[in-house]
Amino acid sequence: MSEKPRRRWFPGLALRIALVALVSSAVALVILATSVWVLGGDAFARLMIEHGAPTDNARGMFNQSVTAVVIITLVIAVIASAVLAMVLARRLARPIADVGAAARRIADGDYAIRVPREGPEELLSLADSFNQMAESLAEQERMRRDFIANAAHELRTPLTNLEGYLEAMRDGIIAADRSAYDSLLEEAERLVRLARSLDQLAEGDRSTKPSQPVDIDLAAQLATAVELARPAFEARHLTVERHWPTPLPARADPDPLAQVLANLLQNAARYTADGGRVAVTAEAQPTSILITVTNTGDGIPAEDLPRVFERFYRVEKSRDRALGGAGIGLAVVKQLVEAWGGRVGAESGGGETRFWFSLPH
Repeated sequence: MSEKPRRRWFPGLALRIALVALVSSAVALVILATSVWVLGGDAFARLMIEHGAPTDNARGMFNQSVTAVVIITLVIAVIASAVLAMVLARRLARPIADVGAAARRIADGDYAIRVPREGPEELLSLADSFNQMAESLAEQERMRRDFIANAAHELRTPLTNLEGYLEAMRDGIIAADRSAYDSLLEEAERLVRLARSLDQLAEGDRSTKPSQPVDIDLAAQLATAVELARPAFEARHLTVERHWPTPLPARADPDPLAQVLANLLQNAARYTADGGRVAVTAEAQPTSILITVTNTGDGIPAEDLPRVFERFYRVEKSRDRALGGAGIGLAVVKQLVEAWGGRVGAESGGGETRFWFSLPH
């Protein structure tokens, strides 16, 4: 980490503020002193002449009585202005210097740094914006580290299995029969699925293609998605409930919508216990259509719900790796839904888990 810079007694901004304040005070004092000497002197001389004093004596009396007082007053005013200017300048410049120092620490990787809220309203707003940025960077760094660790783990498992099978077959421990090749093929397919999922995420990150909604019957699209997922439901002996009006007109890009529905239905089929229930509902709301996929099961702990749409995130208590999946499907759902301007969320409790997303009108 780089050496912490020393704070100068007069930071550049503070010095400029102090100089501007001193110049303003000096100009005001010069104007005041000039007014006193010129206008006040003339007025004093006239009064003294009216009372019978010679002109030279009147001017001399004024200079003796007033000049010393004005000079002392000017000195005191300059000193007071300088002190007040320095205090004000340091008060305004210190929060900005704190933001600069904190920015350097963030550049060095210290994402926990925050700046105190002090000063006028503008500086408070600057501190709040900086702290919000630092918090966002810290969250992005956490997600990056988790992504790398989880991706490495997802790759390590099938690769380790492939390595073990191949070494055993080479050494004659396992016969190179159909069963061994099936196991090798299964691990290779896991790697292929993972690569495809990563491609989907990368394509979504790079894509600038806007959504192209068309008029569709959402009821027909939902029925097609459920029918495509029917083999997976039947394999687990799951009961499927459908609740949506027919027809249900909507505007959507059919391909991303089909992928979102497929991912949510596959997720429900994978994590619902045998003999459980899956419900698919859709209802029109004032500004959007809300689509919900609900499944019975152990549920998701409350502390894990905010993170279920993160890439590679898995809830180990209720999402067993042996059931399949790499923790990417829900991340793809979130990416696609937000790309068309919708919202996505998850709720869990009472023996049910509910995933929902909105489709704007």
